[in-house]
Amino acid sequence: MPEIISVTVYQIDELSAAAREKARCWYRETLDCFSWWDTVYEDFLRICAIIGVDVAAVSRRSAGGCGVCDSCIYFRGFSSQGDGASFEGVYKYAPRAAHEIRQYAPQDEALHAIADQLTALQRRNFYQLTATITHRGLYYHEYTMRIDVTRDSPSGQDMTADAEEGITEALRDLARWLYRSLEKEWDYQSSDEAADEAIRTNEYTFTVDGCRFG
Repeated sequence: MPEIISVTVYQIDELSAAAREKARCWYRETLDCFSWWDTVYEDFLRICAIIGVDVAAVSRRSAGGCGVCDSCIYFRGFSSQGDGASFEGVYKYAPRAAHEIRQYAPQDEALHAIADQLTALQRRNFYQLTATITHRGLYYHEYTMRIDVTRDSPSGQDMTADAEEGITEALRDLARWLYRSLEKEWDYQSSDEAADEAIRTNEYTFTVDGCRFG
């Protein structure tokens, strides 16, 4: 025979400290369902366009049957050995990259250094360097990026001795920058303050011991 059971539910601010932490843990476990990294990816793609990296994309079908393109950006984090970020694409010289990255991110010295290094190497090679970036292996970090550097010289001139290593290191520095940005965003999104605010905004309710209700 059916029974009606009455359950008292609470808002996040009505819970005890221990129950509130349990509620936050529940919320953190749901974060990957919300693509919390989207704003970082958008910023990274804009930076890549300025620097001269055309990030590759793959097509897939969405749940509704529509075609969707996903950028080939990968990461794994944030507390295990081997964690990191990587990306695939093609790098070519971008005029005014060093100037435009300073306009876009005036305080970010790491990005300035990457753009400066790429520009200097291109200048020494008459702006003829191209790098193809692909992923290899089972993990995602800067060293899982295979970077093949070539020089498109009409006369067949070889690239300078420092070109391949320099371009490779600059692009790996860009992957490191991406990972740091993702880690910073994760730290913010999973903080107590952000978790509490999201729980309030979505009006989630919990039992007295902090278990999600409904």
